[in-house]
Amino acid sequence: MILLLLLMIPFAGGFLAWAAERLGKGVPRIAAAAVLLADLILACLIMFPGSHPLPLTYTHEWVPRIGISFHLACDGLSLLFVILTAGIGFAALAAPQGASTHHEGLFHANILWTVAGIIGVFLAFDLFLFYVFWELMLIPMYFLILLWGQGSPRSAGIKFIIFTQVSGLFMLLAILILYFNAGAATGVYSFDYNRLVMHGGPSRVLWWAMIAFFVACCVKLGIVPFHAWLPDAYCAAPPAGSILLAGVMSKTGAYALLRFMVPLFPAQALPFSRVMMLLGVVSILYGAAVAIAQTDLKRLIAFSSVSHMGFVLLAIGAWNEPALQGAVVQMVSHGVIIAALFLLAAHLEAHLHTTDMDRMGGLWESAPRMGLIMLLFALASMGLPGLGSFAGEFLTLVGSLRNSVALTAGAAAGGILSVIYALSMMHRIFQGASHGPMIPDLSYRKAAIFALLSIAIIGIGLYPRPIMGAGAATITALQRAAPSLSFDPPSPGVLP
Repeated sequence: MILLLLLMIPFAGGFLAWAAERLGKGVPRIAAAAVLLADLILACLIMFPGSHPLPLTYTHEWVPRIGISFHLACDGLSLLFVILTAGIGFAALAAPQGASTHHEGLFHANILWTVAGIIGVFLAFDLFLFYVFWELMLIPMYFLILLWGQGSPRSAGIKFIIFTQVSGLFMLLAILILYFNAGAATGVYSFDYNRLVMHGGPSRVLWWAMIAFFVACCVKLGIVPFHAWLPDAYCAAPPAGSILLAGVMSKTGAYALLRFMVPLFPAQALPFSRVMMLLGVVSILYGAAVAIAQTDLKRLIAFSSVSHMGFVLLAIGAWNEPALQGAVVQMVSHGVIIAALFLLAAHLEAHLHTTDMDRMGGLWESAPRMGLIMLLFALASMGLPGLGSFAGEFLTLVGSLRNSVALTAGAAAGGILSVIYALSMMHRIFQGASHGPMIPDLSYRKAAIFALLSIAIIGIGLYPRPIMGAGAATITALQRAAPSLSFDPPSPGVLP
């Protein structure tokens, strides 16, 4: 039942935050923070050694006639991302409210329902249930963009929902093909992951199913050329929405590739692995190059996300232990880095009423604490040794080098480009001559959340072993399901 609690606390908490609006201004925010803190503590208690032996499972029949069950499961990998989701959700509440003061209770309810949907993606082990959560998390995010967005929220929201909904239908098609393929082979029709993972094989129809599944994941991940919705949505969403979108929702695409696509389609993944690696490198280079050309801070951060997620796709395409460990570390560290950067952008926008870096400059003099924090996360974004992103990208490059020297060299070049846009961002905002008014520095209360994010990114960089250890058993099991992306049949019961 503890897995059900992880899911139900933010879902029920959304109604609590909505109802709390009548108690006064600021109460919904406090209620949402309490709900997410409770979920974060519960998830951390599960992770604590000896508290709850993993994996944990919860199964309840839902529609047994067609093989649908409410099957939740949690191992070290999924629990790691549940903790990340609750933590980033809590950090998102520290963003300036802006337009969210309008219908404050409903705003925070949509934040909590988005978190509940994302957690559901990480816990679902029935593929139909997984698809339900995959689509469910989009609805509150769409309303966050449409009702509380900035700039052009209507066009950004429509683009966001069209890209994600259409790609979601591709995923549903792939799941149905797997369902009928396994049912025809065994006579048992079920959406349960452990049943479906045993019945991959060389088949033309499964090729198309894998492509459909892959496209759906790449849209969420923001991989080139499926990224067209991403900059507009990241910039138009309210600050808390941008943090959730970039910090954790994008990770659902990577998680689905790692957990579901390759093990479900092992025979198709071998010849497709080079395509995944190539698209990863293209995203790394394209995202970094376009980030360099940006004058808007939020668009620069958005395209840097495209670049960093390219490393994750490169690692999954390589499919060996160092690369997959690097993918996990990269996803967690990127979630922390991008949340901090969007949070800083929100504070700058709240004071300057713009995110145009050409209208900034010289802000270190009036806001040294903010400048120091921005410098730390800019260095982390460019992969400085000792900070979180370096560990993930280094392991990814080590793993991908076993598969392709040329693609690894291309990815490394993307790391060089990240130095340019990260240092350029710092110079244009905090150094040089001032082009606008001075701003007040972060209060110590506001700086506290950045201190926690800073401790997290430094901790990951200096000692990534706990994150690697949390996902190690699952990565080994996933490699048994698709050993070296070979045509070997998957082992049964590889996951909870």
